[in-house]
Amino acid sequence: MFGLMVRFTCKDEKSAAAFDALVGETIEAICQHEPGTIVYASHRVDSQPLQRIFYELYRDRDAFDAHEQTGHTRRFLAAREELLASVEVDWLELQSGKGTTP
Repeated sequence: MFGLMVRFTCKDEKSAAAFDALVGETIEAICQHEPGTIVYASHRVDSQPLQRIFYELYRDRDAFDAHEQTGHTRRFLAAREELLASVEVDWLELQSGKGTTP
């Protein structure tokens, strides 16, 4: 299993709304076309209205690499740039957990 957590900070409320719409379109395509993506969740952060946290789990590194090459992901990566003030990525290494197989 391969995972990451990403913290996005949007520029302003208008950018946050546009980012959320972009995320919705992207997640719909991920659900339809990426069997190797196990979890791809977008979260709003309480008391931080411009922040979003993504939690992503993939079957393995190859599934993540395939995700990165899809048209919908490439579109997301390009379109998000004008909406964001910052991006922080934490790469995750599974130690143990319920419903996981290392």
